[in-house]
Amino acid sequence: MSFPEFRFRRLRDNAVLCEMVAETTLSARHLVQPLFVKEGLDGRRPIDSMPGQAQLSLDELVAEAARARDAGVPAVLLFGVPREKDATGSSATRPGSIILRAIAAVKAKVPELAVIADICLCEYTDHGHCGILTERGGRPTVDNDVTLDRLAEMSLECARAGADVIAPSDMMDGRVMAIRGALDAGDFSHLPIMSYAAKFASSFYGPFRDAAESPPKFGDRRGYQMDPRNSDEALREAAADLDEGADILMVKPALAYGDIIRRIKETLRVPVAAYSVSGEYAMVEAAARAGWIQREPMIREILLSLRRAGADIVITYWATEIAPQL
Repeated sequence: MSFPEFRFRRLRDNAVLCEMVAETTLSARHLVQPLFVKEGLDGRRPIDSMPGQAQLSLDELVAEAARARDAGVPAVLLFGVPREKDATGSSATRPGSIILRAIAAVKAKVPELAVIADICLCEYTDHGHCGILTERGGRPTVDNDVTLDRLAEMSLECARAGADVIAPSDMMDGRVMAIRGALDAGDFSHLPIMSYAAKFASSFYGPFRDAAESPPKFGDRRGYQMDPRNSDEALREAAADLDEGADILMVKPALAYGDIIRRIKETLRVPVAAYSVSGEYAMVEAAARAGWIQREPMIREILLSLRRAGADIVITYWATEIAPQL
C-alpha cells in the first residue's frame, strides 16, 4: 500500500464512489428536535441567545412539532416552562401542568412523532436547581434521595400524558432505578428510559437557561453534574444507569465530548444519544451572523462528527432545518 501503487485520491475524485464508500451517514432518522413550551404565552417569544429558536405557546408547539414531522424528524424533546415556580417544583406534576398538556397536545395532533419528556425540576423550582433543597453544613444543597420521589412522580405523570420516552436529566444518583420502578408499577414497563447518563457541569449551557428560565439562584450544579475532567467516571455513570434500567444512554454536551461518546459506545455497546447543546448552537449562529464561517457546511460537519463518534441519536436545535437536506 505504498505510494504510487496506492493512492487515496482514487476514491475521492469520483463523487459517486466517494459517496458509496463513506463510513458515516447522517439522516433525518437520527435527529431529535428540542422544543420549549411556555405556560401563558401567546404565540412565540424569540430566545435572544439562541437566534432562530423560541419559547412556544401550546398552539405554536403543536405547529412546530408538525413542521418537524413534515421535515422528516422522527422525535421531539419537550421542555416545559411554567408560569409559577416553588421550592419543590410542584408545577411539574400538578394536574394540568404545562409539560403534561404539551405532551398530550403533541400526541393528539402529531401522533406520528415520538415525544421524549425531559425529566428534571430545574425549570419548575424557584431556586433553579435540579432537585429539592436541604441544609447541610449551614448551606443549602440538593437532597438527592428526596428528589428521587419527585422525579419518579413526574416521570409517571408524563407517561400517563402520552410520552413515548422518559429522559431524566437531573443527574441524581439512583434516579433511573426510581423511575424504572415507578413506571413498571404504573403499568408502563414498555416505556424506554433515555438517561442523561454523562451530563457534565459545562459552560455550554448558558443559552438553554435563558430558554428554560432555569439559571440557579445560588451556587452552581457541580455538586451533581459531572466534572469535565473525568472520563472514567462517565463510563461508571453510564454503566450504573444501564444496570438500573436505562435503555438509551446520553452524553451532554456533545461537541466537546466526542471521546466520551466513543468510549461509552465501544465499551457498553448500547444505543447512545448525543445532545448538541445551546452553547454549541449559539456559537455557530453568532459566527455565521458575523460572516466568519459558512453556516450550513459547519452544521453538517458538527452533526456528522457526533455520528462518527458513535452517537445513534443526535439531539440538535438544527434538526427541523437540516433534516430535509439529508
